[in-house]
Amino acid sequence: MPQVRGCNLPDELLYDVDNNIWYRENPDGSVTLGMTAVAAAMAGPLVAFTPKKAGRPVQEGKSCATVESGKWVGPAKIAFDAEIVETNDALGDDPKLANADPYGQGWLVKVRPADWAAARAGLVPGTEVAGPYEAKMTADGFAGCA
Repeated sequence: MPQVRGCNLPDELLYDVDNNIWYRENPDGSVTLGMTAVAAAMAGPLVAFTPKKAGRPVQEGKSCATVESGKWVGPAKIAFDAEIVETNDALGDDPKLANADPYGQGWLVKVRPADWAAARAGLVPGTEVAGPYEAKMTADGFAGCA
C-alpha cells in the first residue's frame, strides 16, 4: 500500500487525486467512493455529511455529497456521470467515521456510472498514485497525515 507523508492510499482503489476521492469497483457493477485519508486529514474531524439522495443523477465534476468539519465545508465531487444508488447512513449518524476509517466504514456513496470504462480510464490506480499525491501535497502545502 502506498503511503505518502503518512497517508495510506490502498493499492486496490482508483483515485481522483485533484478532488481527493477514491473509488472501489463492486461486483454488482456499482462503484463505492469516499474521501481519501489525505482529504480526511486536511479537513479535520467531520461534523456533518449530507449526501445526494439515492436515485439522483450526478454529473461529472459535480457534488455527490457535502462534507463539513470545524474548519471546512465543501463538496465531494464525482469524476464521472453517474446515478447515486446508495448512501452511507452510518456516516450521517457519525461523520467522524470518514476520519477514523476512510476506506472502510467511512465511504460516502455508491453510484452506477454512465460509462465505467471511460470513467475508469481517467482515474489513477493505487499502484501509481504515490507520485501524483506527493506533487499535490507539495502544491497544497500539506505536511501529511499524522
